[in-house]
Amino acid sequence: MPIRELQYPVEPYNKVNRLKERANYALETIHQIVNSCPILHVSFQAPNSPFPVVLPMIGQMGSFSRPSADLGDVLDLYLHGYVSSRMMKIARSSSSGASSEGTGAAGAGEEAEAGLPLTVAASHLDGLVLALTPNAHSYNYRSAVLFGRATMVTDPAERLYAMELVTDSVVPGRWPHTRVPPNAAELQSTSILRVRIVSGSAKIRSGPPHDERGDMEDEALLDRVWTGVVPVHTVMGEPVAGGYNRVGEVPGYLEEWRKEANKDAEEFAREAAVKEVDSKKVGN
Repeated sequence: MPIRELQYPVEPYNKVNRLKERANYALETIHQIVNSCPILHVSFQAPNSPFPVVLPMIGQMGSFSRPSADLGDVLDLYLHGYVSSRMMKIARSSSSGASSEGTGAAGAGEEAEAGLPLTVAASHLDGLVLALTPNAHSYNYRSAVLFGRATMVTDPAERLYAMELVTDSVVPGRWPHTRVPPNAAELQSTSILRVRIVSGSAKIRSGPPHDERGDMEDEALLDRVWTGVVPVHTVMGEPVAGGYNRVGEVPGYLEEWRKEANKDAEEFAREAAVKEVDSKKVGN
């Protein structure tokens, strides 16, 4: 962990303006939101298209040059996809002049100019916030946005590092419990993008509902309308064996992770229902 908490630079494109008290620019907070999000929404501008393209993708932040780096360190975002997909083709043509060494840099400056500009969004829903009036309803949530430039990873060792990183982000420890390394055909059909992050931000809400003073002083309204939070969390269900599965029991690493993930998710959502991000009221 760095001696001091690293933060992304605040730029006009990543600055949180509305309810800025909920903003967070710390690398550790943003990276945790991204790495725990099962689906990332990646947007880019395709040539000759009047509209930006948004793709749901699987990705994970890490550092090939510093594998022991934690979430509070400078990291790159790795994305993988089919070799002939539109985004991969555009990124390939944008990668000229970019280094294949994964160093990562928050606010990387001139070096970050090479590559395909991407915006990556991650969101978690932690609770339904039910207030006295519809306008005061809200969500408890964690959201993060990253801005960076994507280049193709060509180094074979870094490609394998990224593929393992992304695979284990789905189920920790899954990579060594499968047939690895990928064969030549699998490697040829898969492209890996490294996104060097220029900046990012997070916005978080937690805690109970907040209502206007006038509504809070309406005794009849208080007696009639239930207020509170319905915690929301993802539940990993009982594993269902595939048609050709011949392993008698669910592997221990999978079952232990499933139970622990469910327990942690429920506890987090319930704590978010009562604990404010900040001690002062920050709005609905």
